[in-house]
Formats: sequence, structure tokens, C-alpha cells
Amino acid sequence: MVLFIFLKGRKYKKSGNKVFGLNFILYLQKTKHFEIDNFQQFMEDKIRVLYVDDDEYNLRVFKASFRFDYQIFLAKSAKEGLEILKENEIHVIIADQKMPEVTGVQFFESLISQYPETIRILLTGYSDIESVIDAINKGKIFYYIKKPWNESDIKLAIEKAGEIYLTKKL
Repeated sequence: MVLFIFLKGRKYKKSGNKVFGLNFILYLQKTKHFEIDNFQQFMEDKIRVLYVDDDEYNLRVFKASFRFDYQIFLAKSAKEGLEILKENEIHVIIADQKMPEVTGVQFFESLISQYPETIRILLTGYSDIESVIDAINKGKIFYYIKKPWNESDIKLAIEKAGEIYLTKKL
């Protein structure tokens, strides 16, 4: 991921785990212009992704596919997902639409007030247009991905979501 940040006419580049422009970090730390407790740590961390799916096989495949690129948290239910959210600052949440207790949209809808900055991605094997509309209107999702998912599509969605999360935090 490469992110360019413009501040006072100067361009700073974040690529991978390094930030180019020490003056940028020092400026942010001195002015406390942004509400991030430890900006340098924030910039060095991997994107934290929570994946919620009742299918254990999907959870294992997801973690195996993305564990080197992102910090992955897995939950077999919306309830487990909420516990992880309480204990960790999650940047991106990906949830399956069809789960036994609640749908992905219902899960996202329940998170909006408590975790407004977290970016939400809905993953589903169904192309029901009503689900898509509900996801956008009620769950405030950023991206809708159909199963079977393509690794590059998921990666692109996570990268874009991470950039939006960072922008919201700034």
C-alpha cells in the first residue's frame, strides 16, 4: 500500500511499514493535530482485519491467504466478533452475510454507533439485490464482495478500506 499525505504543501509517502518524512511525524506529535495516541506506531502497524464467518474452513483459508499482509482476527460468530472489537482496535471488518444468529448486515448495523470509524466489507455467496441494498443503507458497508472470492479483489478492498480508515482517524 502506498499512501500520499499532503500537509502544508509538502508530500509525505507511506509505503509498507515505513513513513518517509520524519518532519511530518514530528509535526503531528507536536501539534496534537490528530486524535491518534501514538501516530508513529499507527503508521507502522499492519492493517487490522476482523473476519467473521460461521464456516471454519473459510476462516482458515482467509487467514492462510492474508496473514503475511495484515494482522488477522477471526470470529465464528457476531458475538465472538464483538468480543474481539472490545479488546482490539480493528480497522476493517469483513463479515459473511449468511450466518446462523444474525446476518452480516445486522451485525454491521449493530456496530455503527460504537465503532463508526471501522470500515465494513460484506462477503456473500448470494446475489440477492435486497441484501445489497440493506447492506448499503443499514450496514453502511464500504464494499460488497461475492463468493467465491478472489484473493486480489479482497486485498484491493482491504487496502482501500485501510486508507479510508487512516483518513477518518486523521
